[in-house]
Amino acid sequence: MLVTAEVIYLDYAATSPVDPRVREQMNRWLDNRDGFGNPSSAHSVGTRAADAVERAAAEVAELVNAKPSEIVWTSGATESDNLAVIGAAQFRRIRGQHIVTVATEHKAVLESCAFLETRGFEVTLLQPDESGLVSSGKIAAALRPDTVLVSVMHANNEIGVVQDIGAIGKLCRQHDVLFHVDAAQSAGKLPIDIRAQQIDLLSLNAHKACGPQGIGVLVLDTDRIRRVEPRMFGGGQQRGLRPGTLPVHQIVGMGATMKLLTDGMDAEVRQLTALRDHLWAGIRDLPGVVMNGHPDHRLCSILNVSVDGVEGESLRFALSDLAVASGSACNSLNGEPSYVLRSLGRTDRQAEASIRFSVGRFSTEAEADQAVRSFVAAVEFLQSLSPVRIAG
Repeated sequence: MLVTAEVIYLDYAATSPVDPRVREQMNRWLDNRDGFGNPSSAHSVGTRAADAVERAAAEVAELVNAKPSEIVWTSGATESDNLAVIGAAQFRRIRGQHIVTVATEHKAVLESCAFLETRGFEVTLLQPDESGLVSSGKIAAALRPDTVLVSVMHANNEIGVVQDIGAIGKLCRQHDVLFHVDAAQSAGKLPIDIRAQQIDLLSLNAHKACGPQGIGVLVLDTDRIRRVEPRMFGGGQQRGLRPGTLPVHQIVGMGATMKLLTDGMDAEVRQLTALRDHLWAGIRDLPGVVMNGHPDHRLCSILNVSVDGVEGESLRFALSDLAVASGSACNSLNGEPSYVLRSLGRTDRQAEASIRFSVGRFSTEAEADQAVRSFVAAVEFLQSLSPVRIAG
């Protein structure tokens, strides 16, 4: 059970605790048991570090059916999204300057697209249906002869809705358009195969899956795209795509994280699905509680609900014993209602009175039970104060 002195942690979609098995591998590169070398150095200490980086690349590649040489290390999925969207679009701008993406994408993609608009690109921003899904037919209708990139996330970080990236990948390949997928939330929870699903660029990180913060990758299908325009400049590491001294301990940690996902995905998905469904079963009959997102096409670890008849800030205050989210961690400080929920047609009031539960590897049924008790008590109390009666 992951319980601090104050709260029960149910915010794994924001970040997660490092698995002790991962921490042990990382510590070997922090306390000099395996060395501390710079992978760019030619001496034996540097060579050992470079070998560790290669092993980690192979572990990441195995999870998504890539080649180790297709792994580009970054500081996380946000940087990977920036490098993929801006780097690929600028590298191919001679072929066209049109991009297609979705209104519910992560801000790392949306703001990258906004930046490209200042550089002469045109962006088509597709609205999902009321469940958060975007059909491949809708994407097909948005494609133009000058479209160079489509970016669609695999599983949404707020509502957990899962897009059919295989169908979208097939469509993009038929039109010779590059396809980028943000898989920060779905790695280890959904099968990912960049060849079978025809993904050209894939963003991943470690810290959503019980790995270290500050490390991620961009996977490039080098059969389709060998290079993107770099966003950083320096010593030429990683073929100049993302230069800088590699953080060996973090890279080793991400490799170990991906290895655990590869080996244990089926069992973990069953565990997380059971916990998610346990939470929903405990609160679904409360008057005014509505699930956000698709009831079937959704991630095993995320449950997002809106509550009628309560004020959002009061609800969050009443749930002070639970570490849960009202939106994405990246946007929690701006005070604005979730743009993802508003894209689904939710009102500002509904979006503000929304809670995201996200479970993970160390979540327990006892924690879920306590979360249900806290949530029910908070909602019933706040609705009792409301002048508007909520229909059951």
